[in-house]
Amino acid sequence: MTTRVEIWTDINCPFCYLGKARFDQALAAFEHRDDVEVVHRSFELDPTLPADESGPVIPHIAAKYGISVEQAAANERGIGAQAAELSLPYRTSGRDYGNSFDMHRLLHYALDQDRQGALVDALYAANFAEQAPVFADTERLVAVAVGAGLDETAVRAVLADPDAYAEAVRRDERQAAQLGATGVPFFVLDNKYAVSGAQPTEVFTQALTTAWNDRPAPVVAAADDATCGPDGCAI
Repeated sequence: MTTRVEIWTDINCPFCYLGKARFDQALAAFEHRDDVEVVHRSFELDPTLPADESGPVIPHIAAKYGISVEQAAANERGIGAQAAELSLPYRTSGRDYGNSFDMHRLLHYALDQDRQGALVDALYAANFAEQAPVFADTERLVAVAVGAGLDETAVRAVLADPDAYAEAVRRDERQAAQLGATGVPFFVLDNKYAVSGAQPTEVFTQALTTAWNDRPAPVVAAADDATCGPDGCAI
């Protein structure tokens, strides 16, 4: 029996980047890590952003939260320091922001191809570590997806069809609302336990241990129980 971890995230979210790294640390050290299934779910921080526009993130953060550009830049440097503690590359200036809906659609396609984890990591790296902007640029997004092991023709087909995986994204977002998630990252373990935010690694370790220990015990039939199998019934 496995433990299922669902993680609601957005590629715009730096704390999702940090939170995934801390969760990954906990999972790597978890004794039963091979029996933990991880699925990434969609959560758009700002679904109203135009799909074909992007801009520098620091003035955007300043305007959104009513702080000065200097304060927003200082906040970015603080996040960069946290990233450095995790050995994560993080550009504290020069990043962009934008609509992430197509990224979420591709992540659902990648889930079908068993490449979702690789695409999440590639998108985070493209946004937080690399120089080239990743939003509002189809060719850049295709290149990132192909670099994560996805077929280019299939990726282009998904992006060209606005309905492809759109309902899957909306379903994730409705579920997040039903669960009471108002921000990300948001982790749900076995539909029982939730962890909100980029918590310390030890919090994720405790959550994994709790969820694992609370799994229902398997039902073991007695040797003389009457059963039927693919080869027939024991008499």
